[in-house]
Order: sequence, then structure tokens, then C-alpha cells
Amino acid sequence: MVRPVSRYIHGTAPVEQRRLARLNDLLNTEALREIDLRGGERILDLGCGPGQLTVAMARAAGPAGRVLGLERDSAQIRAAQRLVSESGFGRRVKIRRGDALAPPLRKREWGGFDLAHARFLLEHVPDPLAVVRALVRAVRPGGRIVLQDDDHDLLRLWPEPPGLMPVWQAYIRTYDRNGNDPYIGRRLVALLHQAGAVPKRNTWIFFGACAGSPKFAALTSNLARILEGARDAILSGGLLDAASCKAGLASLRAWQRRPDAALWFALAYAEAERR
Repeated sequence: MVRPVSRYIHGTAPVEQRRLARLNDLLNTEALREIDLRGGERILDLGCGPGQLTVAMARAAGPAGRVLGLERDSAQIRAAQRLVSESGFGRRVKIRRGDALAPPLRKREWGGFDLAHARFLLEHVPDPLAVVRALVRAVRPGGRIVLQDDDHDLLRLWPEPPGLMPVWQAYIRTYDRNGNDPYIGRRLVALLHQAGAVPKRNTWIFFGACAGSPKFAALTSNLARILEGARDAILSGGLLDAASCKAGLASLRAWQRRPDAALWFALAYAEAERR
């Protein structure tokens, strides 16, 4: 049996690494508030990317806390290891190469974590339930599993930039073309239940801003960079023509200068306990 392969369409070029780093800066405070670490936890961060939240969780868990970050991409592993070294948390945080669909945990590590976490991961894997089952298996009885992921149907911009939504819809189609689910956020609680955990809580992490907000420029630039980065996949897949794609992105850039512009989006958050 051939195991399905995860496909991340955004790539890991330096511009993408910078986008992810800035996105972490915008989201991590709210994410840590929801995760609510009490100190001393053993944490698994699956698909840890460049490691900002991994290190932030180690900081929140205190001197007795320990975090293992698993990541498959070489560029992101290097970025995460560099961040760990710069943070001085080398004894608290370890970064290990591994695929989310087959986490390389040692025998003694399975069932040994207090918290298993994944963010922006399930939307990029062809078998999210297998990943969630691994997260459940990784924690001790009574341990927590925390999932954070996108539901791309939630995006709203107002006033709506002319021609943008066809670009957004084409971007969404790049997910199902790769066998992934762009609406995975709405399924998080169900996945936790299907994986044998006991769902305890779900909420949103707001991911928007309006003109005049300190976060507006960064969040709307993040949106623009996502769509620009997906342009090749959109065009090569025949999901939208080049002229429409160019016009939609130009409309977005013009919209960013409006004094009445508002971006509405939210990150789905769900947590459960292992029985």
C-alpha cells in the first residue's frame, strides 16, 4: 500500500519563510492564551515549521517544560534550529525531522506527552484523521490534543475588491486538486472524536483587521502573498486565466489603501482529552 504524500503548495523559499514568521508574530499571543499552559508540560508540536510557536510554548511552559518539534522540510528545520539556538532554549526544545503522517517518535515517547499540538497542518495532508490519531496516541491518558486550522470559506473583505473572490476560489481549488481539505477547520471537533479523544472546547482565533488597525497592513499583505505564491498552481491547474488572476490581485492591492477596508477571517481552534 502506497502511503499518501502531503503537498504544501506555498513552498519554502525565503519570501515564504518571512511570511510565516510574520504570521506567527501576529497569531502567537492569542494562540498561547487559548492553549493556556500552566508550566512543566511535555509538549509535542507536530509540523512545527520555522519554530516560533514551538519556542513560545517552551517559554510559557517554564524551565521544567520540554517541547519536541517535528518538521519534514529541511529549510524549516534549519530555521527552527536557528531560532532555538538564538533563544537559549536548547535544553528545553528539540527539533526532529519527521513526517506528520508517520511521526518518528521513540517507543518510550508514545503516550508520554501532556499536550500534542498541530497548527496549519491538517489542511495540507491527505489523511488528517491519521494525523489526529497519532496526536491522540502521543499523549498520556488525560493529556490534551490541540488543533488549529483554516476554513477558507470564512474569508470576507468589505467593500469586496472586484475580481478578488474568483482568485480566492481558484486558490481553494488548489487544495482539493492535491487531495487536501481547504475547509478542515469546521471538521476539527469531529476529527478529535473520530480519533478516540473526548472533545472539550472549540473557539475562534480572530485573524482579521480593519484600516486603521496596527495589524491591518501585515494581515492583508499576508493574504496578498498567499495568493501571489499560489498563482503558478492556479494557472498550471487551469483554475483561472492569467488576466483574471492579475486583475484580482491588482484589485486587492488597491483595496488595501481604502480607509474603510475590513478583513474578516478566523482560525478554527479545538481541543480534546485522551481517554
